[in-house]
Amino acid sequence: MAWDPTSVADEREHLRAADADRAFVAEQLRGALDEGRLNLGEYDERLQQAYAARTYGELDRVMADLPPVAPAQQSRLAPVPPGQVPAQAAAHGPGRVPGWLVATWGSWFTTSLICTVIWLATGTGGSFWPIWVIGPWGAVLLGRTVMGLAGGAGGQTGPAREQRRAERERRNQRRLGRD
Repeated sequence: MAWDPTSVADEREHLRAADADRAFVAEQLRGALDEGRLNLGEYDERLQQAYAARTYGELDRVMADLPPVAPAQQSRLAPVPPGQVPAQAAAHGPGRVPGWLVATWGSWFTTSLICTVIWLATGTGGSFWPIWVIGPWGAVLLGRTVMGLAGGAGGQTGPAREQRRAERERRNQRRLGRD
């Protein structure tokens, strides 16, 4: 029987994906979000689809309209030497709030405002019930914000972080070479 490349592609479509494959796609989606190719809502939706995917075909559909990530050797982007601040991080310099922080707290602020307006519109005779929405949610977001900023999510870079990212990329490229 002769080898048929279309049957191999069809087979791959139905092969079960591993956790590592889903994690790799999630990393690619995060990169697309960072590059501005996806907005936060699209990223969240695709991330859910990626972790729910069972086959390579389902993972391929999540990434279908995104350009492939070029290896660092073929990238047209100039690497940032350790110790220098990338342009994106410089845009979030002193006095600027990172976009992820605005997205994180924006929905909390809006919901808090709506609950307070409802409380005011229905009469303020009772206790301030919006505190049960505002307080716990705000505490969780505060913890996430502190952990995010401490973990370097505020546009901060460091040699160790970049080295870990490069090592992850090398592992992913080796893994893709075996597929």
